[in-house]
Amino acid sequence: MAYVIGVDCGTSGTKTVLFDEKGTVVASCTIEYPMYQPKNGYAEQDPADWANAMVNTIKAVMAKSGVKAEDVKGIGISGQMHGLVMLDKDNNVLRKSIIWCDQRTAAEVDEMNQKLGRDKLIKITANPALTGWTAAKILWVKNNEPDIFEKCRHILLPKDYLRFILTGEYATEVSDASGMQLLDVPNRCWSDEVLTTLGIDKSWLGKVYESCEVTGQLTAQMAEATGLKAGTIVVGGAGDNAAAAIGTGVCEDGKAFTTIGTSGVVFAHTSGIAIDPKGRVHTCCAAVPGSWHVMGVTQGAGLSLKWFRDNFCGAEMETARGMGVDEYYLMDKAAEEVPVGANRLLYLPYLMGERTPHLDPDARGVFFGLSAMHKKRDMLRAVMEGVSYSLRDCVEVFREMDINVSDMMACGGGGSSPLWRSMLADLYNCPVKTASSKEGPALGVALLSMVGAGIYSSVPEACKAVVRTDKVQEPNAAAVPEYEKYYQLYREIYPALKAEFAKLAKM
Repeated sequence: MAYVIGVDCGTSGTKTVLFDEKGTVVASCTIEYPMYQPKNGYAEQDPADWANAMVNTIKAVMAKSGVKAEDVKGIGISGQMHGLVMLDKDNNVLRKSIIWCDQRTAAEVDEMNQKLGRDKLIKITANPALTGWTAAKILWVKNNEPDIFEKCRHILLPKDYLRFILTGEYATEVSDASGMQLLDVPNRCWSDEVLTTLGIDKSWLGKVYESCEVTGQLTAQMAEATGLKAGTIVVGGAGDNAAAAIGTGVCEDGKAFTTIGTSGVVFAHTSGIAIDPKGRVHTCCAAVPGSWHVMGVTQGAGLSLKWFRDNFCGAEMETARGMGVDEYYLMDKAAEEVPVGANRLLYLPYLMGERTPHLDPDARGVFFGLSAMHKKRDMLRAVMEGVSYSLRDCVEVFREMDINVSDMMACGGGGSSPLWRSMLADLYNCPVKTASSKEGPALGVALLSMVGAGIYSSVPEACKAVVRTDKVQEPNAAAVPEYEKYYQLYREIYPALKAEFAKLAKM
């Protein structure tokens, strides 16, 4: 039996999973680490924490499993995207990594738009200039910490720093590199025009690979530290969402997944490059060679339900503790008692502004149609439906781009709710499935490493062999037209309030 390792470098911790070639989990270990916020809007982490967590979790899964080092055929790494790691000529880390959720770069986004123009940025990098992405962070260091910028000789993303630790190679792969805003996304290579215009030295960037290609081999020093064999291959890996796509089998046209975590993501595979000229969705290279993905994001998905729980569901939380069940289970049961449309109550889930499709940081949450007849359970149902409407908004943008979805997976905390899955199935008007494995990104990069090691000949073949469906929620023929009626009204509310949201923000 052959084995592979999937490492997932997240924001709260790094999780390493040892899988056999059938995708069965043999051993798993997670080590957590802090995030630093030196100022409001700043978010940083220490790359040494990621490296220590990776080395120690690999060591732990090897010790737990009893698997022989020579039977581990490959390593794949997934990671939080957009983080900036800067090394000097001696490979010392120059400063803490500015990570994905950092928002300090508004001036640098303006600088990028001024120097390159919004339309050109979208044409080359497939996305408008964004505060959370890597290019703006590099410019921030250049503008605010020139002494550090002067010493910089290498720029890596979080998971690519871990690759460097394992192999000594400066490399990246197309899915994660797409989120730097330095890659020519249609042509899957660094953009000389963007780099030259922004004054970033191309030699600082790693070689770009496809996600399943071999990028290096485990050094003798790292083999000794981890309990693996020197020479074990390390493949390109993928950014977290691209890795999750492979881990849930989203690797062909027509396939997509919806994640309901704090934010909500709708992610669809496409074999042809598709860019939204309005910049409402992100387009990146997929972890499948020669393919791309589009991704819509709603900011306040699971966050909306958590906000409602924390402020209005104290009784349910107390009852759940007494019964030994999850409070969200009881909240689901209460919402199930309410008909489609929440008794003519709609909710806009814009607690944190909105990305897809409105790109409006001033948008705010709204209950529309609230009356004296409404009870807490109506509001609860309205919140879940409002999040579902906002996710349908993402799918509508895909349809405008001629990307049609007929096979939808659901993951994240919200994906475990049968009620939420039924809402999505009715609003998408297609079956919504869950995967039997919950390992997502770690399984995705493990599959990529199986392809790199020759266990499978292609990424779709690996997905077909390993990824299994657990539950299938079919759309309810009677509910589909009813939801459509409410969804069309939902779509009219934001445009009617847009100007008022802007006025409120200025007060």
